[in-house]
Amino acid sequence: MTTPDPRYIEMPVGVVMQRRPGVTRWQKWAYTPTALLPGAGPAHWKMLRENGEIAEYHIGTATLTLWRTDAEAYRIGLAEQVVCAYVVLQPGEDDWPYKIKLITANPHEAMQYSDGGDDVVEKVPMPPALVAWMQDWTDTHYVEEPFVKRKRQRYLEDKVEDGKGDPRITQVSDVYRAPSRDRKIRPS
Repeated sequence: MTTPDPRYIEMPVGVVMQRRPGVTRWQKWAYTPTALLPGAGPAHWKMLRENGEIAEYHIGTATLTLWRTDAEAYRIGLAEQVVCAYVVLQPGEDDWPYKIKLITANPHEAMQYSDGGDDVVEKVPMPPALVAWMQDWTDTHYVEEPFVKRKRQRYLEDKVEDGKGDPRITQVSDVYRAPSRDRKIRPS
């Protein structure tokens, strides 16, 4: 029997997508992820319910992984009024418009995917069981780092102050020296 890796935990999570009629003539349907199903089995656009032109599908299941090193980011997500996970979708290769690329609870990781422009990133509310699971992991692994103010180091590289400015730049005289110091005293 293998022992679980203490660096991360995983849970399969299904994504429910709602299909509504489009609001323009150029888009026949509008798709929005609306719910997450913790512990769901595999599926591919399985119809859950249909009410007129509105339909809900279980489009697939992906693994939600919580990493020990991301505990601070999870804490930020847990502090929101509505705790959410982020579903990253990419264009589908078959008759369906989307497929799941990733599910994450890390808001920083979701932001990186949204910056690329190729993927669709949607924020979906987590069910209470998933929130409790994430809260337990975060409480166990979050370590607050104390703030340490950085202090400026005042030192000379070669311990010699010759008034020549940056020692890496070769120059005849110091460009910051006042011109009156360079004048020669004329005999009267």
